[in-house]
Amino acid sequence: MITLRGISKTYGKKKQRFQALKDINLEIPDGASVAIIGKSGSGKSTLMHVMSGLDRPQTGEVIVDGQDILKLNTKAVDRFRSEKMGFIFQAFFVQGNESSFHNVALPLEIAKVPRSKRKAMIIEALERVEMPEKVTEYARNLSGGQKQRLAIARAIVAKPSILFADEPTGNLDSATGERIEKLLFDLNKQQGVTLVIVTHDHDLASRCDIRVNIKDGVIQSVDTAKRPKAKGGKS
Repeated sequence: MITLRGISKTYGKKKQRFQALKDINLEIPDGASVAIIGKSGSGKSTLMHVMSGLDRPQTGEVIVDGQDILKLNTKAVDRFRSEKMGFIFQAFFVQGNESSFHNVALPLEIAKVPRSKRKAMIIEALERVEMPEKVTEYARNLSGGQKQRLAIARAIVAKPSILFADEPTGNLDSATGERIEKLLFDLNKQQGVTLVIVTHDHDLASRCDIRVNIKDGVIQSVDTAKRPKAKGGKS
């Protein structure tokens, strides 16, 4: 469970002051798929950064699995993230001069996973994104879609319970984007990973259990998907 209470976030000072989030209250159940929707500048990425501990608000509480991460020091927040969270960004952020193996290894190094356990975990993550044959390939030689799949492998290698994805298909063609979406929702449905996606793509958002609409730093609505009833009138 992710719970936000009274979250406000402001950037800048005096005349340059800009309030990105205004008294945000939100609950995300374990195992849910959630889309945060809004136009550019609406605060959707800031909201994701705050709930994941990548950014700190001026006021409020961010409670993840019963822990208020705002009460943790920087090192403790980093450790908490490395144990529970994975991140996927539109720009990939893979290291071009490193192999796929070493790109995926990074979260395990941060989490201080013993070297003896890393290889099997890395291969398993690459197999999950259908790229085991690229294990020794330099990331700079991969296509855009392959780089995003590599980024997903890196995000899931430590088996996080929460996966944050910021415009994960924004730089991809439609066919590759659909493949990435399938990967993400398979992780959500098959492994129970809580999936939080920042997007302006309403087709992608419509696939999620919960849609959080944000405008000018204020949540306008939280919509829950209506699932069809099973045959025989059972829900």
